[in-house]
Amino acid sequence: MSGIVGQNTLDGSGLIKSPEGGGAWNFIKKLTASGDSSLSFVDGTDDVVLDSTYKTYVFTFNNIHPETDNAEFGFNLSVDGGSNYNVTKTSTPIYALHSESNTEAILAYELGLHLAQATGTQYFQEQLGNDNDHSLSGYLHLFNPSSTTFVKHFIYVGNGAKGANHSTNFFVSGYGNTTSAVNAIEFRPDGGNIDAGDFCLYGISS
Repeated sequence: MSGIVGQNTLDGSGLIKSPEGGGAWNFIKKLTASGDSSLSFVDGTDDVVLDSTYKTYVFTFNNIHPETDNAEFGFNLSVDGGSNYNVTKTSTPIYALHSESNTEAILAYELGLHLAQATGTQYFQEQLGNDNDHSLSGYLHLFNPSSTTFVKHFIYVGNGAKGANHSTNFFVSGYGNTTSAVNAIEFRPDGGNIDAGDFCLYGISS
C-alpha cells in the first residue's frame, strides 16, 4: 500500500504513509509555545512516546518565533527522563544564506554551532529575528534513541528569518555520543522565551 492512509498535515493526529513504500508517520504529541523558556518531550509523560516503540522519531517545528532578536535555537538530550539535559555530542553544521536585498549570498560551514564532544545545547539555527513576521520552520530526525549499543544520530533541516532580513537554511547533523537510551529532548533559545510556534513529535514505523 502507498499514499496517504489517514488524514494528517504534519500538525495534528493521524498517520501518513510514504508514497515510496516507506514507513508510516504516527503522530504522538503536539506542544504549542506561548512565552516558554523551553519545551521538552519526555518519554512516559503527558502521552509522550520516546522509546523502543519506533526506531526513528521526527520533530517538526512550525513558525517558531523568538522573544529576543538574533536568538539561537537548539536542543539537548537526556538519558534520565529530563532530570539532566547534558548528553555529549559531536556535530557538523552548514548553512546557506540569501539576503532580501539580493546583496549577500553565502554557503559555508558554521564553526560557531559545531560541537566536539560537548554536553551543551546543540544550536541548529542562529540569529533568528523577532520581527512580527519572522520565524523558524524545520524538522529534526532522531534515530534509534532507545539503543543501548550505538550512538544516537540526528539530522536537522530548517529555514529561519534572520534578524538582518536574510533567509538562512541550516543543515546540522551529528550524534549523541552515548550508549544509554535517550528518553527526553528539550528545545530552547539561547536567551529569552519562545513566544509562539508548534512542536510536533512523530514516530516512524517500518
